Amino acid sequence: MSTIKLNINGLKDNKVWEEKGYKLPQFNYEEVKSNTQKNPNWIHFGAGNIFKAFLANVQQNILDVGKSTTGIVVAEGFDYEIIEKMNKPHDDLTLLVTLKADGSIDKTVISSVMESLVVDSQDAENWDRLKEIFVNPSLQMVSFTITEKGYSLINAKGEYLPSVLEDFERGPKAPVSYIGKLASFVYERYTNLRAPLALVSMDNCSHNGTKLYNAVSTFAKKWVANGLVEAGFEKYVDDPNSVSFPWSMIDKITPRPDDSVKEMLKSDGFEDVEAVVTSKNTYVAPFVNAEEPEYLVIEDLFPNGRPNLEEGGVIFTDRETVDKIEKMKVCTCLNPLHTALAIYGCLLGHTLISEEMKDPQLKTLVEKIGYVEGLPVVVNPEIINPKDFIDEVLKVRFPNPFMPDAPQRIATDTSQKLGIRFGETIKAYVVRDDMDAKDLKYIPLTIAGWCRYLMEIDDRGNDMTLSPDPMLEEVTPYVSGIKLGDKGPFTENLKPILSNASIFGIDLYEAGLGEMIEGYFAGLVASEGAVRETLKKYLG
Repeated sequence: MSTIKLNINGLKDNKVWEEKGYKLPQFNYEEVKSNTQKNPNWIHFGAGNIFKAFLANVQQNILDVGKSTTGIVVAEGFDYEIIEKMNKPHDDLTLLVTLKADGSIDKTVISSVMESLVVDSQDAENWDRLKEIFVNPSLQMVSFTITEKGYSLINAKGEYLPSVLEDFERGPKAPVSYIGKLASFVYERYTNLRAPLALVSMDNCSHNGTKLYNAVSTFAKKWVANGLVEAGFEKYVDDPNSVSFPWSMIDKITPRPDDSVKEMLKSDGFEDVEAVVTSKNTYVAPFVNAEEPEYLVIEDLFPNGRPNLEEGGVIFTDRETVDKIEKMKVCTCLNPLHTALAIYGCLLGHTLISEEMKDPQLKTLVEKIGYVEGLPVVVNPEIINPKDFIDEVLKVRFPNPFMPDAPQRIATDTSQKLGIRFGETIKAYVVRDDMDAKDLKYIPLTIAGWCRYLMEIDDRGNDMTLSPDPMLEEVTPYVSGIKLGDKGPFTENLKPILSNASIFGIDLYEAGLGEMIEGYFAGLVASEGAVRETLKKYLG
């Protein structure tokens, strides 16, 4: 059997690839690479799966139909091994495996990334090249998928991180913090040509552009105050006609590369299937697997022009519409449903989201949260219909048996998500005259499930490993002494959790839900199997 290797040289034998059903690039790679190196218009920070499976593919599609002449430069500022051990050996190529709900599969070689760099101020070659890119007038957009915590300058106690404090004092010469490095590049552009630029967060967090602005602006202010940069730099960062920070909403499920996909590729003769786990515990492979549905909506605020991503399906609109779409997805129509499945999936021993959608109680739970409790308070963005969006989530996306996504992955950092995913809906019920938060049943049941999850015991009474979460050390001690079969009352255990507005965005007792959640929790801990019985009681 012929073998196929994922590198530029390997693509030359296109007949072997095409016989196995792989879609190959349809543009002149060398020409586009040369254009990109001379006049880059888009650099992206964060070389992870969402970038490879979504953003790089958007540009690939635009290049394939001849509507662009440049590709993307990707830069990695957290885990340099991604570039060294994955991008470089494969000439920046990725294989995208799209897993459709009907069982069909698309295999696409993505070659829109023309250059990959590490964001390391101690690496002179990469650092100088990054500065070169930032001072090129052609650069229009710097985008980011670095996770929400990538924009944070402080720790859990509200103190500046040591690396950030060092950079405040050191200035833009050799920064070590992520945002310090970015601010250094922006300053380089300011001192060299004062040209405008858009910094576009594409991370899955609320008002992401403002989070990025706050971080970069803080550096500008500190450096100016410390006399480390020209005074005009602060005004440059604060002027949206010079540096803009558009809001965006992104949505595409990209689980870690799956073994079943790996075996399928191996049977094709595709040699490059082995993943690498870096020393920072990043799991990367030469291929990415992802669902077919995808959404990227960006505020159209680009002072130096922008790449024509609308040709690849990206929606550009105003800030108010981006905000509505983000709220629709994160607060009602997708993320809360995902979190509910994650919590109860872990407790009930599920390992696939798609399998949970065959579980009658869990399927009913997310339908109730979405259609009954969420939809009445959803903010309709008009350009995407909320009911249609939930329909696609619950009928196509979550049940997709070919999407190897796990509740254990979704349960990561749940404490950081509850305020947005459930708190906003609860607050909407509290403030509206025609609604009463006490009428909510399924969101409180999910919150009770999270408190039960924190006990680290599954529904069969077995020890359960919790997914990483920065607040576990704070919240698990409140429930650690509870045993299955305990009768309560549980107010003393749960009140410190449920009244914590930093978790839920609201004191749940003040909202009238604290006692209700305590009651649900009592049912969930009544015995082994009580989680299932409680779900049956309330969901049939």
